[in-house]
Amino acid sequence: MRLILLFPLFAVGSLAQQGPQFSTANMDMTANPCVDFYQYACGTWRANNPIPADQSAWDLWSVVDDRDLAVLRGILEKASVDDAKRSAVEQKIGDFYGSCMDEPAIDKLGAGPLEPELKRIDAIKSKEQILDALVRLQLMGVGVFFSLSSEPDPKNSNLMIAQADQGGLGLLDRDYYLKDDPKSVKLRKQYVTHVQKMLGLLGESPTQAAAGAKAVMRVETDLAKGSLDRVSRRDPNQVHHKMSVKELAALAPRINWPTYFAGLGTPSFTDLDVAVPEFFKTLDTALANTSISDLKIYLRWHLLHSEAPFLAKAFVDENFHFFGQTLTGAKELEPRWKRCVRATDSDLGFALGQKYVEQAFPPDAKTRVLAMIQEIEKMLGEDIQTLDWMTPATKEQALVKLRGVTNKIGYPDKWRDYSSVQIVRGQAVGNDERASAFEVHRKLGQIGQPVDRGEWDMTPPTVNAYYDPQHNDINFPAGILQPPFFNNGLDAAVNYGAIGAVMGHELTHGFDDEGRQFDAQGNLRNWWTPEDEKEFEKRAECFIKEYSAFTPVDGVHLNGKLTLGENTADNGGIRLAFKALMKSLDGKPQPKIDGFTPQQRFFLGYGQVWCENARPERSRLLAQLDPHSPGRDRVNGVLGNMPEFREAFACHEGQPMVHAPACRVW
Repeated sequence: MRLILLFPLFAVGSLAQQGPQFSTANMDMTANPCVDFYQYACGTWRANNPIPADQSAWDLWSVVDDRDLAVLRGILEKASVDDAKRSAVEQKIGDFYGSCMDEPAIDKLGAGPLEPELKRIDAIKSKEQILDALVRLQLMGVGVFFSLSSEPDPKNSNLMIAQADQGGLGLLDRDYYLKDDPKSVKLRKQYVTHVQKMLGLLGESPTQAAAGAKAVMRVETDLAKGSLDRVSRRDPNQVHHKMSVKELAALAPRINWPTYFAGLGTPSFTDLDVAVPEFFKTLDTALANTSISDLKIYLRWHLLHSEAPFLAKAFVDENFHFFGQTLTGAKELEPRWKRCVRATDSDLGFALGQKYVEQAFPPDAKTRVLAMIQEIEKMLGEDIQTLDWMTPATKEQALVKLRGVTNKIGYPDKWRDYSSVQIVRGQAVGNDERASAFEVHRKLGQIGQPVDRGEWDMTPPTVNAYYDPQHNDINFPAGILQPPFFNNGLDAAVNYGAIGAVMGHELTHGFDDEGRQFDAQGNLRNWWTPEDEKEFEKRAECFIKEYSAFTPVDGVHLNGKLTLGENTADNGGIRLAFKALMKSLDGKPQPKIDGFTPQQRFFLGYGQVWCENARPERSRLLAQLDPHSPGRDRVNGVLGNMPEFREAFACHEGQPMVHAPACRVW
């Protein structure tokens, strides 16, 4: 399943009102809005909000997330008290959190919880036995070699099928293994050193650990060579290849696929989606050419890497040193309670989400949010009908797709049932493994079943939103439905600029370069005329060139092709929100608030959503990995394309906030 997100990773009510607010005090009034609107909208906030030592960036999303973590902490600390009156949900989330928080007990165990599986790996004598370990580790949620899950059939979106995809890398992207620029070479050396230190913490001698780290790098580099790059993966046709199990076996005959599927306990099936066929050819070659000892080290490393956050302090610290400090620039490890809250949300998020919604999402919130979304949808319908570059035939198909969009708000109608997950107080690693196994079995069990269109892929407390092209739905967890995104105490202009633009963003994803390839039912089907495709691509190319010129950190440019979908959604979404605001005002004169017109407050509301400070390491990392542009470019890049912004602030041609050419698709 391909999710198109708003943000890389607003409860409405008295609890939420304590969160961050839109304010003119965040602005830098000395800046010229026509030169640098981002500085104008966010300058004082950025100056007054340095990055905390335990963070790699700090923005208003982080502030909201931080507030929600405190709410969740209160829920979990109450649930962690051993009380016979606790509900089944409270027992599971409370004991999971309590086990994670018991650092003395975890430190006393060291790497002991991994010993049974490490011994089984050590006992492997043949490559056939590697398959047994592969099954066991994948059932624990350990990402070795590749992934197997379920997804809606790209050509029949009402049926779930199996999907096999590339994976098995410890670094965050295949390019880190393949690029030969100095920073990439240095990072690989740092990664090898990190793996060596982690293996040393398991008790391996310095010589063994050094050799093992090099073996891990060899295996992962082989896998990276067969992996598809991020830009190519944005094209759905490059990551959907329906094949028979026999055809998959021909790609990678060294894996006994029937035995593998039986080991995982999957339902019987004859066809599946092989996302990247070339990867499985590469995997087969790697399995043939790699020694058993190197494969065993690779398995040991990934088990250790997966469970490191739940192990003793030495493992946690070294894990943070590389993935936190080296990769993102964070100076300190987050407090343990935050890490344990996040872990509970990750493993038992729809149990924790039940308690969160009870406390932080009033019943009438869905109604208010839905009404606003429906206004945004009306604006997109009007926009489609008035486009001068799209033919009537494609317009009709676009309107059919728009009418088919489902809006999911706050939380699922049916809560996920974790009753089969055994959560035992004092077993932090075991709890994580069992919760992971539950999710693996749950997803695999969907193979061959009808698609559950009520399913969510984000937990209710999540401060984010997404569009799912295979479900054709937009999803707004309760966590994002609070200030500064939505605030009943403020004027409509600010709300439309903030949450309205978020709504428009997610809706536009259904019609960006990726989402537009799916029809109203979520099938991968070309419903565009050749003429309209060319017109779309011509307009999309404008965004690619525009954003590729932006430099979030010295010497690093954004990848306009990687960020195309998000940039299209940003630019289209804010136009829809602005149109909805103008319609709500109905041409009637409006008084200024804080000295600003409704149009100006709309753009200030949008700009302040993206106020942020980021460490250079993180900016460099995200420029390579993240399909989203950074805050400054999400503001200046978007508003510079809008004549409505130019008019609101009386900007003129030649000023930086007036782009020529101005890019637009929707």
